[in-house]
Amino acid sequence: MIEEFGEVARVLVVAPHPDDAEIGCGGTVARLVRDGVDVYYLIATNGDKGTEDPTLTNADLAATRDKEQRDAASMLGVKEVTILQNGDGELVDGRELLGEITRHVRRIKPDIVLTTDPFRTSFYIHRDHRITGMVTMDAVFPFARDRLHFPEHDAAGLETHKTAEIYFWGSENADVFVDISDTIEAKIEATMVHSSQFEPDSGDWIRRWSARKGEPQGMAYAEDFRRYGISRMGTDEED
Repeated sequence: MIEEFGEVARVLVVAPHPDDAEIGCGGTVARLVRDGVDVYYLIATNGDKGTEDPTLTNADLAATRDKEQRDAASMLGVKEVTILQNGDGELVDGRELLGEITRHVRRIKPDIVLTTDPFRTSFYIHRDHRITGMVTMDAVFPFARDRLHFPEHDAAGLETHKTAEIYFWGSENADVFVDISDTIEAKIEATMVHSSQFEPDSGDWIRRWSARKGEPQGMAYAEDFRRYGISRMGTDEED
């Protein structure tokens, strides 16, 4: 069990593009799966723009990245991968995306959600990252919680769901550190499956990056998150 997360049985990872889940939380996912937790991926875009190869079309790249993502997730033991067919760089903070993420939260009923932090200020982040983090936060609370949001979900038999916490990766104010010393190689191997995006020696910087996060915590390698509390049953914090 990852003590920082408490007792969890189901975890939903919402990532902007294929490969972001492995980079942001691949070591944590490997630990969760090893501990018997069901981990689900929801990828907000198909990643159809990230190439400098002039011979590739959008459709070619999307197909390649779809396979890479599914293969990487399989290596980590992820239970299910859903890739929304939004174009890379084309996410819109609107009802359609909000409804899709809300639907998956209601369907999967995760104990916690992992996603990218939309609030970075020290450098520019991709708009898909900002939108994914913000819309995921909205979907978890209050939209997945309140029955009268997206009544079509209720008509389809999807009950409302309260998720206790979101954990943001890529945060400037991380307050949760997960020891991935035993799963760093699984993280690297899964990341390297995204060969359309990473050079063969990318494992070196992943180790260095993970070591920098871990060293201040007394860990060989770590991934860090910012905990965002949502609902506390029986308290006023959720209102």
